[in-house]
Amino acid sequence: MKTMALLMPFFFSRGAERAQDAEEELVERLRRGDAAAVGEAYDRHYGAVRGFARRLTGDDASAEDLAHDVFISLPQAAQRFRGGSSLKTFLIAIAVNHARHHLRAAARRRAAMERLALEPDEEHASSPEREAGRAALAQALNRALDALPTAQRVAFVLCEVEERSAREASEIMGVPEATVRTRLFHAKQKLRTLLEERAP
Repeated sequence: MKTMALLMPFFFSRGAERAQDAEEELVERLRRGDAAAVGEAYDRHYGAVRGFARRLTGDDASAEDLAHDVFISLPQAAQRFRGGSSLKTFLIAIAVNHARHHLRAAARRRAAMERLALEPDEEHASSPEREAGRAALAQALNRALDALPTAQRVAFVLCEVEERSAREASEIMGVPEATVRTRLFHAKQKLRTLLEERAP
C-alpha cells in the first residue's frame, strides 16, 4: 500500500506528460494541414469554445457561428501557435480575434427582437406569457454588455464570467495584465452606470 502511495505522483506526472505529448503532436498535425487533426481539435475543445462564445455574445446563434469560425480558421491560425499556452487557450484567443462581427450581429438580433416585442399586438396584449417574453427579451445586463467596447466586454467575460485570472486573460487577449485590469475596471464602471440608468 505504501509503495502505491509513493508511486502515485509518478503515474500522475507520466499521464500529464502523455497528454502534453499528444497535444504537441496534434498541434504539429494542424500545422501540416491535417484535416483529421482539425476534427480532433473540434471534438476535444468545441464545448469550451462554444461556451466562451455564448457567454461573450449572449446569443446562441452568434455563439454557434463564432465557434465554427474558430475551427474553420484553425489550420491557418495554427501556423502562428508557438506552444506558450494550451491549445484550448489558443482557440479562445482565436475566438476573441473573431468576436467583433459576432458581437455586432448578436446586438442587432437582440435589438430587432426587442422592437418586435414592443409592437402592439391586440390579440395577445394582456397575455402574461407575452409580458414575461418581453421582460426576457429586454434583459438589462445583455443590453448593457452590448454597449461596452469589444475589448472591455472580452475582459469582463474572461475575468468575471469565466473567472480566469488576469494573467490568463492577458495571454488570450495578447495584451499586458495591467491592460486587462484597466479594461475590466472600466467595464465594471460602465456596466454599473448603464444598469443604474436603466433601472425602473
